[in-house]
Amino acid sequence: MISFIVGIIALILGYVVYGKIVEKIFVIDPKAKTPAGRIHDGVDFVEIPTWKAVLIQFLNIAGTGPIFGAIAGALWGPAAFVWIVLGCIFAGAVHDYFSGMLSLRNGGDTIAEIVGKYLGDIPRWIMRVFSIVLLILVGVVFVTTPAQVLDSLIPHTEGSRIVYIIALTLIIFYYIIATILPIDKIIGRLYPIFGAALLIMGVGITIMLFVTGEIATIPEFAFKNLHPKAMPIFPFLCISIACGAISGFHATQSPLMARCIKSEKDGRIVFYGAMIIEGVVAMIWAAAAMAHFGGQEGLAAAGAAAVVVKNVSIDLMGPIGGVLAVLGVVACPITSGDTAFRSARLAIADISKYDQKPIKNRFLIAVPLFIVGILLVLFAIGSTANFNMIWRYFAWSNQTLATIALWAASAYLAKAGKLFWLTTIPATYMTVVVTSYILVAPEGFKLPYTVGIVTGLVVAAALFVLFISLIAVKQKNTLKEGVVGAH
Repeated sequence: MISFIVGIIALILGYVVYGKIVEKIFVIDPKAKTPAGRIHDGVDFVEIPTWKAVLIQFLNIAGTGPIFGAIAGALWGPAAFVWIVLGCIFAGAVHDYFSGMLSLRNGGDTIAEIVGKYLGDIPRWIMRVFSIVLLILVGVVFVTTPAQVLDSLIPHTEGSRIVYIIALTLIIFYYIIATILPIDKIIGRLYPIFGAALLIMGVGITIMLFVTGEIATIPEFAFKNLHPKAMPIFPFLCISIACGAISGFHATQSPLMARCIKSEKDGRIVFYGAMIIEGVVAMIWAAAAMAHFGGQEGLAAAGAAAVVVKNVSIDLMGPIGGVLAVLGVVACPITSGDTAFRSARLAIADISKYDQKPIKNRFLIAVPLFIVGILLVLFAIGSTANFNMIWRYFAWSNQTLATIALWAASAYLAKAGKLFWLTTIPATYMTVVVTSYILVAPEGFKLPYTVGIVTGLVVAAALFVLFISLIAVKQKNTLKEGVVGAH
């Protein structure tokens, strides 16, 4: 219980204190015109109120990640709290802030174009392909997971998939509309309602954990691996809990609000703040998963994450509260899935310089995206194994994109003569995570654990040394140019 309470307080203090430090290092200009004011096109560049921007950003980045990921992470026990808190404050929220603010400073550019500006053309093209693939995977994951939750909620004949198929069809239809229409027509109007449902769900479950006394059953932090299968904490926990700690998907979403906020001073609450809120949501679900099933063994036996969500919500909040809670969880991934496809459309439009104001141009990009997405959905619903494989590749791709975005932010800070350690340290750490994971994971190269960890450390150290060396060379050249100029 103490670990949970301390973690929530730490996240709030992280926003108040560290968020202000990050903003100060970036150096905002409250008087600067934002892309929404300069480029206003009535489709993607539209000024919206700050409170709406916060809710839209929160729902864009949340998905099922801070819920399903936190449930998976709860298998390790309170170590999940540590990763959520430290990852969110020092890596995830910093990553989101720079992704959003650099997009804002560069006319609302997508993350691939930002990476290209600060790391070069080869990384730009890698990120273009990587981010579009990731966004399609996100769209697929966030079609299937809300359908699973709805399927588990509505009674039907054993073995019947009619509810699941209907839910999938309706969600895909909604995604197409939300991807095509101007951002203020559907997303700007529905998200505040969905946001309210999600926040009420989180508050309700937290209150009931205390009322029922289940909160007291959460084990306190100890340097001990509580995973039932003794799965190593590092790097598996850092991949399992992505959206609640740090997520590259957020770098693809932040440009959406970078095109809509009215002032640079809104950046801290919209980008850094939304990530902190997501961290709180992840803490709540990790706590509920640890407490409600009598420990890690009980949680492991409880079934799929969708079933865990349904049982926790209904058991703690009753039928009405449970339905509200589950609807909050259903709305959460849907409001990330639609913007995933929307972001993919914008990424392709940025690459091709294809004007998105005419609606036919939006359809020409969106239709092929949805054809690919639907084919992957059909593959995913073929079996649980297929879905789990897509989820694991999504999780690794997600964290890899976050790592690249942090290195790009480091390059920006170094170029601007600012404190680049702010992003270089989490970038180096995440390099170890994604490298070692893909080397040792079942869906990766399946190398021995020690080999994977050592290789991850070597790769991260090499990138760190290369980065510092490039900075030193650049500073030396700048100094020489200054001396020559003086003569």
